Amino acid sequence: MLKKVITVVILATLLTSCVSKKKYVELEQNLTDTKGQLQKTTIEKEDLEAKFAEINKRVEVYNAKINSLKQENDEKIDLVDSGNMVLSKNMRNNLNATLSKLSPEELSGAKTLKDSMNLAISYKLKKSITENELSSDDDIDIDVNIDKTVVMITVADSLLFKTASYRVSPKANSFLQKLADVISSEVSMDVMVEGHTDSRSIRTEKIDDNWDLSVKRATSIVRILQNKYKIDPSRLIPSGRSSYVPLADNETRENRARNRRTNIIIMPNLNKFFALLANEEVVNN
Repeated sequence: MLKKVITVVILATLLTSCVSKKKYVELEQNLTDTKGQLQKTTIEKEDLEAKFAEINKRVEVYNAKINSLKQENDEKIDLVDSGNMVLSKNMRNNLNATLSKLSPEELSGAKTLKDSMNLAISYKLKKSITENELSSDDDIDIDVNIDKTVVMITVADSLLFKTASYRVSPKANSFLQKLADVISSEVSMDVMVEGHTDSRSIRTEKIDDNWDLSVKRATSIVRILQNKYKIDPSRLIPSGRSSYVPLADNETRENRARNRRTNIIIMPNLNKFFALLANEEVVNN
């Protein structure tokens, strides 16, 4: 009986020892897994901290650039044309330098910044026309009218073309040289060349009708300005009006002569003028 009891005790002890070892191995594995997960989490945390630090550095650089720009422009800009353009303080100073040459009466009509820019453009254009003698009294076939910032130059058919032709006459060389000088002096201007005829119908081998003649004449002038005088073609607009915008009725020879004309319309381009002011600012700095 005693032997049986001893045997049972020994078996129980062995069984208990085996269970404890199994649990130990399981716990040890859990510990290893936990350490591995902790190490992985630590690495991921350090990686995120490094990325966050890099982002902070970039933010600091951007903030420094923004603060530098604000300081350079004295934190002051003006909006033109509903926010399409901005004008810094230095650019405004360049504009004011031009406006200071105008009389108080001329300046009184400027209610907005856009008005002021138009006045500056008009001043520069008038000065260029005068310097190039485009409106000289000797040019009886040329009429120059300036309405605010738009210049309308009306040139008689007799100066530019022979009858029923769109080939430019050599007599026009002097005028076209002066015109090109004016256009070149103000690159913020676009130029429309507009051909007009009288009401008498025309049809030849090369000309279909008055529409065709008026367009061909305008295009002939534009080609000379581009090819001979190197005017940027993106600034040039050829247009034909045929006989439908007369200055007078076509009942007399004199009136028909008045109606046969070429209008050269010089118009401001505010975006280009704005770009010029910006360029002046860079040069001055």
